[in-house]
Amino acid sequence: MSDTIDFTLMYVMHDALRRDLEHIAKATQRTDDDPRRILAAAAGWELFKKVLHIHHTAEDEALWPPLRDALASRPDDLAVVDAMEDEHARIDPLLDAVDAALADRERGPEQLAGLADELAVQLTAHLTHEEDVTLPLIERTLTPPQLLNFGGVHAAKGAADGPVLTAWMLEGADEKTLAATLAILPEPVRAAYRDEWRPAYVAKDWWGTGA
Repeated sequence: MSDTIDFTLMYVMHDALRRDLEHIAKATQRTDDDPRRILAAAAGWELFKKVLHIHHTAEDEALWPPLRDALASRPDDLAVVDAMEDEHARIDPLLDAVDAALADRERGPEQLAGLADELAVQLTAHLTHEEDVTLPLIERTLTPPQLLNFGGVHAAKGAADGPVLTAWMLEGADEKTLAATLAILPEPVRAAYRDEWRPAYVAKDWWGTGA
């Protein structure tokens, strides 16, 4: 079973989230302009929230429940699932807190950098915990069809924004990662990514940098 489960897309997704945390940190630490205005106007912030919501909701609906069922008689391993759900529950309020700071003209600017730092700390720790502990547990416990179902749920939640989400996920990926990810996708999708989706994505200034 372990030889047939491929977590390539999971790792690529996690790396893309980490990349955006760096964009958020830079936006909130800029001193040449109001960081609150910069992040509020950044299309990248809205896309980051959307992707994170899709990813975590798909895990909550289609990954943790079958894992919990399979581990029903193993309380130590069930604690890992509990931790994943608890970490998700701590991250969503931080997104709301950042949005509240963006809307607060008086106290928002002084709160924003600290909230962005806390979001980075919490989400980075969660991603690392999932990779180091939970993915090996999933590999030992769930079946390939169960993982395929999770992938299908994840894809369905992002279907309306598939082109931009695909290009977002692969932004900055090295050649090896890019090749491994595209190999998973059907040829028409690979062609659309190369010819349409990626050029459209890179042409947009997602983080207000003017690049």
